Amino acid sequence: MPEPLQLPPAPPPSRARALRAWLTTTFVGRALLVGVAIKLIALVVTVAAGHSTPVDRFDSLGDIALVTAAVVLGYRVYIDAKRRLLWRVRRKLIVSYVFVGLVPVLLIISFFLVAGVLLFFNISGYVLQNKFASLVDETRFFAESASLELQQAHTVDEVRVALTRRQGAAATRYALSSYAVVPMPKRCTPESRIPLTGVITAGGWSHVQPPRTIPEWLSCNDVASIMTESGADGEHAFARAVTWPAGLNAAVIVDVPFDADLTRKVHDETGITIGDMLVGEFLEEPAQTERASKAQAPPKSRLVIGPLNIGTGMQGGGVQSAAVVVYRDWGTGEMQSLFIRFGIEPATVFRYLSGPSFGFTNLTFGQILLILLAVIGVMFLIIQGVAFLMGLTLARSITGSVHELFVGTERLRRGDFSHKIAIRSRDQLGELAASFNSMSASIEDLLEQKAEKERLEQELRIARSIQMSLLPSGSYSMRGISLTGHCEPAREVGGDYYDFLPLDETRMGILIADVAGKGTSAALYMAELKGLMLSLSQLHASPRELLIVANRIISKHLDARSFITMIYAVVDVERRTLTVARAGHCPLVFVPGSHASCRDAQSVQPDGMVLGLALDNGEVFNRLLEEVTLPLGTGDLFLLYTDGISEAMNVEGDCFGDTRLADLAREHADLGSNELRARILDDVRRFAGAAPQHDDMTMVLVKVGNL
Repeated sequence: MPEPLQLPPAPPPSRARALRAWLTTTFVGRALLVGVAIKLIALVVTVAAGHSTPVDRFDSLGDIALVTAAVVLGYRVYIDAKRRLLWRVRRKLIVSYVFVGLVPVLLIISFFLVAGVLLFFNISGYVLQNKFASLVDETRFFAESASLELQQAHTVDEVRVALTRRQGAAATRYALSSYAVVPMPKRCTPESRIPLTGVITAGGWSHVQPPRTIPEWLSCNDVASIMTESGADGEHAFARAVTWPAGLNAAVIVDVPFDADLTRKVHDETGITIGDMLVGEFLEEPAQTERASKAQAPPKSRLVIGPLNIGTGMQGGGVQSAAVVVYRDWGTGEMQSLFIRFGIEPATVFRYLSGPSFGFTNLTFGQILLILLAVIGVMFLIIQGVAFLMGLTLARSITGSVHELFVGTERLRRGDFSHKIAIRSRDQLGELAASFNSMSASIEDLLEQKAEKERLEQELRIARSIQMSLLPSGSYSMRGISLTGHCEPAREVGGDYYDFLPLDETRMGILIADVAGKGTSAALYMAELKGLMLSLSQLHASPRELLIVANRIISKHLDARSFITMIYAVVDVERRTLTVARAGHCPLVFVPGSHASCRDAQSVQPDGMVLGLALDNGEVFNRLLEEVTLPLGTGDLFLLYTDGISEAMNVEGDCFGDTRLADLAREHADLGSNELRARILDDVRRFAGAAPQHDDMTMVLVKVGNL
C-alpha cells in the first residue's frame, strides 16, 4: 500500500497578513480604520465642496475614533510593557526602590535647587535695584550740594563757577556727570536774587542735550529717579536729580549717565555686569504690540547705555539674570518699567548674604552657615549614593536568591532532583535555599521510597494472587453437600486459610484457620500450613488426631510469639455425620434444616487450645482437645468463620458479634450458599460503614442437601 502524500508545513503568516488581521479583527484596528476612513471622506468632501459645519462635525468623529484607538493602544502597550518589564522580581524591586527612595530625594533636591535659583535671582535683582537706588541717592546728593552752594551766589558768574566746581567734584566719582541750571518762571520761587536768562551747564552732556525747560509734570519738590529721554541716536537712560535752590528762580539738574565707567564701577563694587536695557513696551502683550504695529506707532528701541552704546551685548558677567527697575519719562513724567539684563557672580550673592565677619576667623556668620550647608549637602549626596548602591546590592542579593529558587523549582518540575542551590548568605534567604536543597533531597528519597514501595506492593499483589490461588476457587460440591468459601485479607496478603480436602468418595475434610497477626509473616505460615494439612489429612481420618499431630509439628517451627487457631471437620456422606475438632477457633454455627422441630442457630464449640504453643510437649493440648460428631439432615447449615467477621467494627467501635452473625445465618438459612455468603458480607460491610477493615475476613458455608 503506498504511503499517503505528505503535505509541506504551512508557511508562517507574513507581516502584511498579520497586520491586516489585526486591523480587521481587533477593536483598536477597526477604530483606526474607521477614523482614517472618516478623515479621508471629510477631506474629499472639503476639497470638493468647501468647509461646512456638518463636514467639520463628521471630521470630528474621525478624530474621536483615532484618539480612542490611540488611548486603547497606548494602554495595552503599557500593560504589555509593564508585564514584560516587571516580570522579574529584580526589576520590580529596583523600580520600587527608585520610586520609594530615589524619586522623592530627586524631587526634594529639585525643589531646593529651584528654590535656590529663585532665591539667587531675587537676591541678584535686589542687589541691582539697591545699587540703582544708591546711584539715585548719590545723584540727589550731588544736586542738593549744588543747590546749597548756589544759594551763596549773587551773580551769574558766581553761579557758573559754583556749578563748575560741584561738577568737578562729582566727576571724580562719575566722569560723565553733568550739571545744569535751568531758569524757571516764577512758579516755585517768587523772588530771585540773580536774573537768569539762559541755561547754565557744567560737564559734557554727552548723553543727551541739556534741558532747556522744566516739564509741566515736575512740581516744585525735589525729584530723583532713573529717567529716560530720546536722543539723536536713540533712547537714553540715566540717573537724574532735580532740586530748587532758595533765592533762585531756577532748577538744578544733575545727570549721571550709564557709561562704561559707571558700569565698570558697578561691577567692581557689586560684581554685577550690566547688559541691555529694554523699555516697558518690550514686556507688553503680543496683541498690544500687534495693535501698535497696525497703528504704525514707532516701537521704542533698546536703550542706549552711555554716549557710545556701552554695555550693549553683554560678555561674560557670570550667571545671566534680569531685573525690572522703575523709571520716569522726562518728557511726560510717566512711571514705566525698565527691563535690565545683567550678569552676576554667585560669590557676589554669597558675600551679600554673609553678613559681618568675625575677626579671628575672617569668616562671617553667613559664610559659616553656607559652609555647613555645603558640608551637609555633600554628606547628603554621599549618603544617598551609598544608600542607592546598598539598595541595588540588596535588591540584587534578594532577587538573585529568588532567581536561584525559581531555577531550582523549574529543575524540580522537570524531574531533576539532583540540582542544588548555592548558599551565598547566612540570612533567611540562605536558610530558605538550604531548606530547598533539603526538600529536593527529601523528595528524591521519597521518590526512591515510593518506587521501592510500589515494587513491594507489586510483589505483594503477586503474593496475594499466589495466596488466593492456594485457596479453593469458587464453590465445591459432592453428593448432597454444597461447600462455599470466602477469604478477604485486610492487607495485600493475610493469615486466614480455608480449604476443602477430599479424603475419599464419601468423605470431605473442611478446614478453616487463622494465623495470629496479619501481613507477610502470617501469609507464609498459612502457606506452610496448607502443605502440612494436605499431608496430614491423608494420614489421619480423625480431626482430633490430625490436630494433635499438627500441633506437635507446628510448635517446633512456629515463632514463640505466634499461634494458629483452627477448626477441622470431616463430612461423611455415607454415615451422614460431621465430625469436628476446634483448636481455639471461633465456634461453629449450626442451623438445623426443615426436618428439625426447632431451627434456632446453635453454637458448636468443643474444647481445644490453639496450635503452636510449645507447652509440656503438647500434653495440655492433647488433654483439652475434644472431638464432636454431629448428625446431618437435609437443609442443615454449618457456618465456619474467623474473628475478622464477628469482630468487624463500625466507626463507634462496636463489634458485629457472634450473636448477630448466628441470627443472620438462621434468618437466611434457606438461601443458597452463594446468596447467603453475599448476604452475610453485605451486612458486615453495611455495619462497618466507613470504618477500615482491621482483620482478615474468612468463612466457609456447608449446606446439606438430599443425601
